[in-house]
Parts: sequence; structure tokens; C-alpha cells
Amino acid sequence: MRILGLYCALWLLASTAAQAECDCLWQGSFSQVQADTSLVVAGTVMVNKGNSIDLSVERLLRGSLPPENVRVWLKTADYCRPEPALFPVGSQWVMALQRIDEEVPGGFNPNTPNISYGRLGDYSLSSCGGYWLSLKGDWVSGNLVDAPRWERDPKMTPVLLDLLADYVAGTADSMVLLEASRADPAARQLMLDTRAFLRGDK
Repeated sequence: MRILGLYCALWLLASTAAQAECDCLWQGSFSQVQADTSLVVAGTVMVNKGNSIDLSVERLLRGSLPPENVRVWLKTADYCRPEPALFPVGSQWVMALQRIDEEVPGGFNPNTPNISYGRLGDYSLSSCGGYWLSLKGDWVSGNLVDAPRWERDPKMTPVLLDLLADYVAGTADSMVLLEASRADPAARQLMLDTRAFLRGDK
């Protein structure tokens, strides 16, 4: 009897885990997916609650100017979104976000406000492509352009946020991004040091 009970418990756990699995096709690198989203911003994670984060917007790359803080809903249940633990408070990101414009049955439960699909007017972040990039200073890195599927941190030379902003605005093409991401880091550092020297910073 105990063995049967243990078997049932294991089956229930396996079934629950299977139901929580996300199943989606890879949509592409950031350069491919950003155009089909509602909002592209650069910012800092200010608050992390349940499966949501509040992102303080420091630069608008595309879309309507949002409030200073944007609520972004992440992984819970079987939603194809990244885990909240990937975005600790204080970390900086560029995100291509989709506005939540339609109610989903059972999507928002006031009794568990920090664990939900998300509220109308908030945003969600997909895990089915390179929808987010790490931001450090003025440089971005991640699955930016022509990177392997599902690779979140491919080997690349960081690219200037200004160049990415030009791409999102349509004034630079993907080949420029690709070349910048493959540039020799030592050569880039030499160029930056030379500019700093000419400005008198060194």
C-alpha cells in the first residue's frame, strides 16, 4: 500500500511538472524579435516580487513613453517567460516587451497579486527568443544578432547601446550590429583608450 501511495505521489509530481513546462519555438535573436514587440527600453530592476519585476526606464528605444517604472511579468505556471531569478534588483537590461492588452481567464488573482499572468497595461517578457540583453554601462551583450538558438550569453564583443538604439530606430542595419559584436575586443579597447587620450581623459 505504501508503494502504491509513493507511486501515486511521484506520478502527481511528474504530471504537475509536465503541465508547468513551456513549449514554444525559437523566434530569433534580439535583432529579429524586437520589431514585433510593444516597447523596447533600457533600465534597472528596482523591485522583484513574485514573478514580476519593476524596471526603472532610463532610455526609451522604441514605443510610447511608459511610466518611470514598468511592471514586467515573468515565468509562472506554463507561461513561456524567463525565471524571475535571472533579473536581480540592481541589474540593468535592455528588454523588448509585449504590452498586456487582453485579459486571460484566471490570469490575475487579487488574492495572489504577486504571482499571476499579469495585469492589463503591464508588460510581459518572452523566453522564446533573445528578448533581453544585459546592459553594463554603455554596452550590451546577449543573444543580439545571428546567435545560436536558446543561447542566452553567447561569446561576443559587447556592443554600444547607442549603436543598438540606431538599429532599433532603423538607422543602422543588422550587418553593422553583427560586425560590432565580432570586433576584436583588444582593438576596440585601443580605440576607446585613444579617444580618451585625445579628449584629455588620460
